[in-house]
Amino acid sequence: MSRSSTSILVAIAVAVSSIALLQNLVIPLVPLIQAEFGVTADAASWTMTAWLIAAAVATPTLGRVGDLRGRRTTFLITLGVTAAGDVLAAIAPTLEVLIVARVLQGVGGALFPLAYGLLRDALPRERVTGAIGVVSAVIGIGGAAGTVLAGPLADLVGWRGTFAVPFLVAALGAFLTLAAVRDSGVRAQGRVNTLSSVLLSAWLVALLVPLSTGSRWGWTSPAVLALFAVAVLAFAAWIACELRAKEPLVDLRLLTSPAIWPVNAASLLIGAGVFAFWGYLPQFLELSTSAGGAGLSVRDAGLMLVPMLIGMSGVGFATGALNRVLSLRTLLITGSVLMGLSGASAALAHSAPWQLALAGAGFGIGCGLAYAASAGIVVQSVPAAVTGVATGVNANLRTIGSAIGSAATGAIVFGAAPHGTGSGFATAWGLVAVATLLAGAIVWVVRTRPAVTTSATALPELVDA
Repeated sequence: MSRSSTSILVAIAVAVSSIALLQNLVIPLVPLIQAEFGVTADAASWTMTAWLIAAAVATPTLGRVGDLRGRRTTFLITLGVTAAGDVLAAIAPTLEVLIVARVLQGVGGALFPLAYGLLRDALPRERVTGAIGVVSAVIGIGGAAGTVLAGPLADLVGWRGTFAVPFLVAALGAFLTLAAVRDSGVRAQGRVNTLSSVLLSAWLVALLVPLSTGSRWGWTSPAVLALFAVAVLAFAAWIACELRAKEPLVDLRLLTSPAIWPVNAASLLIGAGVFAFWGYLPQFLELSTSAGGAGLSVRDAGLMLVPMLIGMSGVGFATGALNRVLSLRTLLITGSVLMGLSGASAALAHSAPWQLALAGAGFGIGCGLAYAASAGIVVQSVPAAVTGVATGVNANLRTIGSAIGSAATGAIVFGAAPHGTGSGFATAWGLVAVATLLAGAIVWVVRTRPAVTTSATALPELVDA
């Protein structure tokens, strides 16, 4: 890779790592936030829900804005909004202000599709797949690392001080992007469909709020049922709006093509499996042995996640080389199967920490392959002018899957005991195996491959693999 290409990749990867860290950074900090502001656990948990909703709304919308107005400019503005959220979170005098800060941070979720679009614009075609693998690895590593590092960082500098890390990384990423990346890609023609954007935001909010709070509010409570009903109605209205619009926010015909929909379906299932596995693994490792857990300290539980991070990063950085031997579709299927086998291994054998460390390593390798391959397939399967919105939808489905996985795992693990039981975790990991194996099966059954097109508007031609 040339020096110019390397500089571009490093700049984008550093910038993306700032938001990747924020994905799960707050999860271990919720008890500290609750104690400082003197609020209930339900109120403090809105610091997580606010990020999730903001990211879900911003990701496809700003991906489309980047396609229309320029990805570099949109990328830098989004990075600036995220950094402002980091500063506001560090000085927030009340929980309400902290939630606003988390919304600003959540806007940074749009950096993911914008980054993929910038890589496609700026790098030689033969370098794009490898670069996407690197950035995908950074996204996965950041999500897991945020969970691992938050506790030790909070012990050193307090929970407010933890936001200094993503802020400094964002500032460095912005500097490197200004210096190395040029806005040179193909721009789409048209405008952002305001009605479609509002309807998309409406059904996402109405869906994600009850998924995030249903276990606390009660799954059959009037508020949860009403929100689910609103989500269904708003989703139906959004579909009708998109199909009738001359300039849709999301081209549904493109997303339902055989090259795209299996990958998006797999991303939904993989998102559920990933969060259910690594999001709850530390809690099992810290669960007392009398309840069926490993009984480790916070520090030792974090160390048990290191093999997963190594596996994820190693294979992510090697995706470009692997793609010279195996197709992205094959890599996605392989990653899904590895995740499924690792989930099954954790469900069947978790009496010793090393067993889970080994399962975590396999899961990390599978996750690294799946993240990189799914993004690569979407980028290669759509016209350059709609890369941002297409990869934004793919990332959004993974986010929705994470919310579903979190809700399902929480209900299974904590349904019988407030801190969970060993059997509950085993059942959840068994479902992780089912979800990720199903993801691989969907991609395997639908045998298509895109023929790359340079058109800014035409659909890619599909042929049998």
